[in-house]
Amino acid sequence: MSLLAFFIAAALLALTPGPGIAYVVARTVAGGRQEGLASCLGTGLGGMLHVLAAALGLSVLLAQSALAFSLMKYVGAAYLIYLGVRLLMQKPPAGETPPVSAQGVRRAFAEGILVEALNVKTALFFLAFLPQFTTPAEPLLMQLVLLGSICVALNTLVDVMAVLGAQRLLNSGLGRAAQARLMTRVSGLTMIGLGAWLALSKRG
Repeated sequence: MSLLAFFIAAALLALTPGPGIAYVVARTVAGGRQEGLASCLGTGLGGMLHVLAAALGLSVLLAQSALAFSLMKYVGAAYLIYLGVRLLMQKPPAGETPPVSAQGVRRAFAEGILVEALNVKTALFFLAFLPQFTTPAEPLLMQLVLLGSICVALNTLVDVMAVLGAQRLLNSGLGRAAQARLMTRVSGLTMIGLGAWLALSKRG
């Protein structure tokens, strides 16, 4: 059940419209599909840097203390609920993409790494999210790396889909905006439900 909850949460978070999707779409509009795909690979690599940092840090911290492990579980569950509330309260996107200019495939790749690696919210998310779905009986480091890699793979897959359909996304108008609002609300409610379930399931 915990693994199923992880896939639901990770998939919904990957599908929820956000700055990452807006960035790769903008990169595609500015420099074409090649730059868009290169930026997807860059953001994916940047995401893996966060995964490795979180896995190394958490594996050391949580392996030293069962209390720290339990506290991290509860803090992470609360963070999921917080994310859900934020999603429900956020204003609909204006439909504009960030202003970028064509810079070439290598520059798009490097910039994608930098954009994601410097995203503090991504680091905080992995620190709070990944421990929710680990088990103390198994090697913690490998669990964190595996779960984090799945999150990054899902995010990158969605980014690639956004790049391949960039023109359709930009030209679909109100219909696409309504779909984005619906997905955001569903994701928010699901995050709140998962956070509550995870918190309550650890009691006793």
